[in-house]
Amino acid sequence: RFSLLLLNLEEYYFEQHTANHIINKGCRDERKFRGSLKICSKSIIFEPDDNNQPIIKIPLRDCISIKAPEDHEANNPFTRDTSGGISVVCNQVFLIKERNIIAPYKTVRGKSEHLFHLDVAGKLGDVVQTLHQLYRASCLDKMGDQAAMITAILQSRLARTSFDKNRFQSISETLHMECKAEMVTPLVTNPGHVCVTDANLYFQPLNGYPKPVVQITLQNVRRIYKRRHGLMPLGLEVFCTENDLCSDIYLKFYNYQDRDELYYLIATYIENHITEHTAESYMLQWQRGHISNYQYLLHLNNLADRSCNDLSQYPVFPWIIADYSSAVLDLTKPETFRDLSKPIGALNKERLDRLLKRYQEMPEPKFMYGSHYSSPGYVLFYLVRVAPEYMLCLQNGKFDHADRMFNSLAETWKNCLDGATDFKELIPEFYENDSSFLVNSLKLDLGKRQGGKMVEDVELPPWASGPDDFLQKSQEALESQYVSEHLHEWIDIIFGYKQKGGEAVAAHNVFHPLTYEGGVDLNSILDPNEKVALLTQILEFGQTPKQLFTTPHPRRIIPKLKSLSRASSHSVSIAESPVSPNEESFEDLTEESITLAWNNIAKLKLDEQYKIHKEAVTGIAVTSNGSSVFTTSQDSTLKMFSKESKTIQRSVSFSSMALSSCLILPGDTTVISSSWDNHIYFYSVAFGRQQDTLMGHDDAVSKICWRDGRLYSASWDSTVKVWHCAPGETLSNKKHQFELLAELEHDVSVNTMDLNAANTLLASGTKEGTMSVWDVATATLLHQVPCHSGTVFDAAFSPDSRHLLSTGEDCCFKVIDVQTGMLISSVSTDEPQRCLKWDGNIILSGSQSGDLLVWDLLLGKVTERIKAHTGAVVSMWMSEQCSSVITGGEDRQLIFWKLQY
Repeated sequence: RFSLLLLNLEEYYFEQHTANHIINKGCRDERKFRGSLKICSKSIIFEPDDNNQPIIKIPLRDCISIKAPEDHEANNPFTRDTSGGISVVCNQVFLIKERNIIAPYKTVRGKSEHLFHLDVAGKLGDVVQTLHQLYRASCLDKMGDQAAMITAILQSRLARTSFDKNRFQSISETLHMECKAEMVTPLVTNPGHVCVTDANLYFQPLNGYPKPVVQITLQNVRRIYKRRHGLMPLGLEVFCTENDLCSDIYLKFYNYQDRDELYYLIATYIENHITEHTAESYMLQWQRGHISNYQYLLHLNNLADRSCNDLSQYPVFPWIIADYSSAVLDLTKPETFRDLSKPIGALNKERLDRLLKRYQEMPEPKFMYGSHYSSPGYVLFYLVRVAPEYMLCLQNGKFDHADRMFNSLAETWKNCLDGATDFKELIPEFYENDSSFLVNSLKLDLGKRQGGKMVEDVELPPWASGPDDFLQKSQEALESQYVSEHLHEWIDIIFGYKQKGGEAVAAHNVFHPLTYEGGVDLNSILDPNEKVALLTQILEFGQTPKQLFTTPHPRRIIPKLKSLSRASSHSVSIAESPVSPNEESFEDLTEESITLAWNNIAKLKLDEQYKIHKEAVTGIAVTSNGSSVFTTSQDSTLKMFSKESKTIQRSVSFSSMALSSCLILPGDTTVISSSWDNHIYFYSVAFGRQQDTLMGHDDAVSKICWRDGRLYSASWDSTVKVWHCAPGETLSNKKHQFELLAELEHDVSVNTMDLNAANTLLASGTKEGTMSVWDVATATLLHQVPCHSGTVFDAAFSPDSRHLLSTGEDCCFKVIDVQTGMLISSVSTDEPQRCLKWDGNIILSGSQSGDLLVWDLLLGKVTERIKAHTGAVVSMWMSEQCSSVITGGEDRQLIFWKLQY
């Protein structure tokens, strides 16, 4: 029956002793109860073995005297060790869980004496001495002084003990680290010793409660997060599951060095499975529909320091539904939903106008809302029916007033819209499968409302047939199309760029300065009393999540109905499907064959290979019928290779400098090559001669592209130039006419570029690792993102133009969301990947060592490694159907690949 929730907030439980509790000693109605005496930092608690008897809690500050009654006979050898008694005289006691019922504590005021007889009388002196010490601490006037004295007592106890190595799972375990820490659970921290070995993480509570040792096998660890606890960077939370809300252990350390060392030890151990995820790694999965809205919000909460073990930083979820009166919930109507682009406080215009008026008249620091959207009180407001002891702990042994309880959803929503000080959001439990928090199954007496009605189960809206149905419909609402289209707006407010600064003011999203991370530096506050008061205020008031994004959050990609009906588990029947099977267009079949090819890309088989150059093969272009392959090389030659006769049919050199890339113009009559000699060469296939030279740059030309009669050239002279080319006539020796349409300026050399499928966007990658996205029509820069440390080797838009993938010298793939310019994914590669092709999820890359690698971007790992070249793969061509591939390497080899499935 005892739990740490019977302690006050910020109180520690030190030790326990088996004892008898004697009431009215020496009187006719003397009574004796057997049980356990618990010594805590601010109280004495006695838990009787008989469950019908109440637990007795005596606050130390209410004690008049604590002594061993036979003190005056202490020198008498016959009585000294026989009694083992401690007399406690006090002004008030609390009676808890009488008849084992969870209810508000009973307060018994008036002077009373309690006698405790310890089974082990020899411990009497130590126990009394400890109680005297703690009593002195509780009598200090100032909270800061009390806290300092209790901390000193705790630290000396921790220093006198150490981790019991007999608790190791195996005698062969090697100890890596041992330190002092506290295990954190909601409202409670429990001090003890932490130990990490080569196989396990252990925590041994000082008081042996709730069990002598907590053990976690490192092999089972899946995620690990550094946490801010009580505004200090001292927390560490360990998860052995991938998607669960609750962790396996949350530890708080006494200094950040211990925390960081332990983090490093565990992170190093689990690096083989996974390391700490970033918001970006989840964003791409969410955007592409691989994880649900619910899972994404859970991950964001986790990354923003929200934890189920810390009620002042409990995970925040949005109110989604705004209709609590209809008989049927219609998820196709926008008015069914709350406006996700506004914080709760801004949903009601009249209330907002009043708050803004007050805000404008307020001296600095200004804030719009006097209370927060997430705080311990709000979390327990929702959970009181399943966590009554937490509520009693938070509110000094009382429940809230019956009319202020979580009585009805409609009422709570109305209050969040109209209440002068109510701006709370929801908690994850509203979108999970356990509806017990809506039902008073513990039969708690939560009081009587004004109309005389008892507080029982939560009143549900008419559209819900019961608690489970309510949760089911809430989940459907959270995953609905409307929410998928607008959830990014809510993320901007809670975790994103509208959380702080001018954007927060514009979005009417300004809370008290103390609620923000970094709003106060506790280390700079020297007065311990001020520090304790401030900390208490912040923890009770609620905290704003850590800011995860400083630019607008990308939208979710909503699939077209057709593909949705195929992918969705609640599939639309064929009859309802907008496209009947026999009407599928040629494009759909092409799309399907491309999808099939990418799904089988790991089955690429080496078809033929040839060594036709004297240096690295830098560019590959193929005629439309596939019969001829043109290649450029650092040996300065352009070669034409016949696939049928397997022979070189042309070999041309334009200058003594290396060629960097090549392409074939539509019609297969002209090949264009770019060179390190700053020029671009036009070669006529039909007439077998150089037809034109474009002297367009002041340094090497690194890459060229051709689209719709326009030539795009990237150069180390820090520009990308766009040319209009009017075709020349070879017979009359009339040259091409070149007109410079645009010049895209960069700060440093441009190494690569790509155009999206619609030719509306151009991406460029520089030698310093920056990726830029340009609007082709207006030649304006849309985004400039510092992606890589070192040269960008290759970059490509996804087929739907939503994402841009780049690979660099720093052994990383990076993905940019094209709409917002946000870096949304980063995947480490063991070695640089020099060139790539991708379909938006699967990547085929050519590596520095010469292998071809197939990657699942969403999982961030290699799914297949294909032996290819003996030097770096520097160029790659892929057919439109994605079924054949040609690669060129530093080993001078040209390799032809075929898909076989």
